[in-house]
Amino acid sequence: MISEFWDQFINYIGIMKIAIILGTRPEIIKMSPIIRKCVKDNLDFFILHTGQHYSYDLDQVFFERLHLPNSRYNINAGSGQHGEQTGKMIIEIEKILNIEKPGIVLVQGDTNTVLAGAVAASKMNIKVAHIEAGLRSYDRAMPEEINRILTDHCSDYLFAPTEKSKEILINEGVSKDNIFVTGNTIVDAVYENLDLAKDQDNIFNKIGLEKKNYFLVTAHRQENVDNPEKIKGILKALIEIKSRFNVPIVFPIHPRTKKRMEEFNFKLNFLTLIEPLSYFDFLNIESEAKLILTDSGGVQEEACILKIPCVTLRTNTERPETLEVGSNILAGTDSFKIINSVNYMLKVEKSWKNPFGNGKAANKIIEILKEFDR
Repeated sequence: MISEFWDQFINYIGIMKIAIILGTRPEIIKMSPIIRKCVKDNLDFFILHTGQHYSYDLDQVFFERLHLPNSRYNINAGSGQHGEQTGKMIIEIEKILNIEKPGIVLVQGDTNTVLAGAVAASKMNIKVAHIEAGLRSYDRAMPEEINRILTDHCSDYLFAPTEKSKEILINEGVSKDNIFVTGNTIVDAVYENLDLAKDQDNIFNKIGLEKKNYFLVTAHRQENVDNPEKIKGILKALIEIKSRFNVPIVFPIHPRTKKRMEEFNFKLNFLTLIEPLSYFDFLNIESEAKLILTDSGGVQEEACILKIPCVTLRTNTERPETLEVGSNILAGTDSFKIINSVNYMLKVEKSWKNPFGNGKAANKIIEILKEFDR
């Protein structure tokens, strides 16, 4: 009787107020299962959007299509140098946390938004929970790597997607009592949204694509798109791949990438260039591709989940699990290696096991937070 009453009381008062801080398209997608769980459980939470991605196509459309509640705050940080952008975010986030006084801040991933949210909260003695903790590329030239490390080491709850991520954190001196292996919320997002996406697959007719008969390319990493030699290597490989396989190469071009291509005066007429896609359209394009070439960590994960062979246009990855199960290969930006990697991955059996969990990461994360707030 007492136990039953206590459970009812806990359910009644709920857990502490949660601040969900996000600012980019991948964060919206990966946080969407967490947000839905908060709504379902009637938790006290709010969304703070930094505006790191600030165009309609890359931002607001995701809230609408994913049927998520709008952010309570948007600080419109916009673009800028890393220090400038991160500093502006910290200043504005601190003001909002002072108003709302949440008990915990949730951040996901490795962007400037994530670091700013974690720093602002930890300086105010607000608990920080880092979703997707413990990822490492071991390349400190990547701004994202610095963001991951610093965020992990000022977090109170570290939600690692895999045992490998947990081991990395322990080896860096993080207490194992603060680490929880939950799987990755990207699996939740793919499972929750794939069926809905399939009901809206007119993107193939719109672009004129035959399912399973095209390659998909994405490129947006600063270390790639800001370097003309690296871009040249990627494009040289794509020209040869187009000639050798005679299939469309679809490239939803990121605004940053488009700007750099124009500055470098590179010709892209051999590619099927399209504007950034809605999440559902991109999920459809991913799920029916013959092969994916990308420098995105999230796309590496999604390709693995969707059983699509992946060639990563980097020499390192913070998703080594994809290499271990055989869904992915590192090619860098050397044209010869990219072409060889494509040839290799097209012959791979698509029988690998998804290493990122069973699609219940969001539920695990919220239940852990409930338990520790009692």
